Amino acid sequence: MIPVRLRDGDHYPAVIVGGGQAGLSLSRHLVEAGVRHVVVERDTVAHEWRDGRWDNFTLVTPNWHCRLPGYAYDGPEPDGFMTRDEVHAWVRGYAGSFDAPVAEGVAVTGVAAMPGGGFRVTTSAGAITADTVTAATGGYHEPVVPGWADALPESVAQVHSHEYRSAARLPDGPVLVVGSGQSGTQIAEDLLLEGRTVHLALGRAPRVARFYRGRDCMTWLAQMGLYDVPVAARGLAKRESTNHYVTGRDGGRDIDLRAFALRGMRLHGRALGVAGGRLRFDDSLAASLDHADSVAESIKNDIDAYIAREGIEAPPEARYEAVWRPEPGGSEIPLDELGSVVWAVGFRADWSWLGDLDVRDADGHPAHDRGVTRVPGFQFLGLPWLHTWGSGRFHAIARDAEHAAAAVVARLGSAAATGRPPGDVLV
Repeated sequence: MIPVRLRDGDHYPAVIVGGGQAGLSLSRHLVEAGVRHVVVERDTVAHEWRDGRWDNFTLVTPNWHCRLPGYAYDGPEPDGFMTRDEVHAWVRGYAGSFDAPVAEGVAVTGVAAMPGGGFRVTTSAGAITADTVTAATGGYHEPVVPGWADALPESVAQVHSHEYRSAARLPDGPVLVVGSGQSGTQIAEDLLLEGRTVHLALGRAPRVARFYRGRDCMTWLAQMGLYDVPVAARGLAKRESTNHYVTGRDGGRDIDLRAFALRGMRLHGRALGVAGGRLRFDDSLAASLDHADSVAESIKNDIDAYIAREGIEAPPEARYEAVWRPEPGGSEIPLDELGSVVWAVGFRADWSWLGDLDVRDADGHPAHDRGVTRVPGFQFLGLPWLHTWGSGRFHAIARDAEHAAAAVVARLGSAAATGRPPGDVLV
């Protein structure tokens, strides 16, 4: 990685906003194409992998999925699951493998189109100009908590999943995890394994089995081409979808919330809010559990069909049977019996730094065709469902970045772009 010092008035043919795996993947292609550019990163390269995950975090996708342009996982456990620190080191190593030009510690605060073409990019280091700009900041920017969180007493500690690190850092007492997506279910398991009393409020997140008929389910899905189907072919109105919950911990296993209930985890329906000194939950628990199981079983149906169609030798496997069922009705927790809450209800995107740039739809979401927007020279990269299901994963970043690089080169009109003198390179 080559540290770059931005100066007010600098010009670059290409500016990439965001120094995660998506921005770095585009940078690799631009380096190979001879396009002078800079990656502008508010913090440090790949910092979210270290700063935004808990201590016992692991990938939920097998390590062999981790492949960036010119840089694939080559460790000893291709079917294993890298830990938080291993992923951080792997992505940092990628930046160093091709001398990515990165300005770390620089925040982009605004982008505006200039008369005649190009962009003015306002940063904490001054204003620079660019012929092309790529937003590679992902789609998860601001942690979300419900409005009624303020009604919880001060005696109940509150943290977002983005801030959760370990059970030991939470105060004593029972813990409520709100949200049953990937983060919520894994954090609930983490707390349970540490011996904490755990409550989990479920939503409608789906689940997937870790292994089925001799292989990891995500390996089956990749072989079946599910991660490569364009979003348009699926007829989806939105480019957002909740990921299936599963874990890579200890070599990978299912997350079976019914089994957790047998081990003492207390499951609830959707959290409704505070009333009369109690947290109240609706009667959706049974339906949420059934929905998650039905999705997992439907994936197995697809795998069975694929195995039969392709004539693949794979051992048969018995199907899942529910090991626990809840009693009907809502539930509640007295607030004086609660020590802390972990909010795992997701994030909202913050595109305010784009100002009046005409790259969003009426609802404020990025408006693009495979990342390319109606504003010539501006594109998105690294968004979930940017082009396929794999777009938000390591599995398909290389393909999306190659397409983005081609768009940049086409806009510049030459693979060997030139411009005004670049910013200082720190040595």
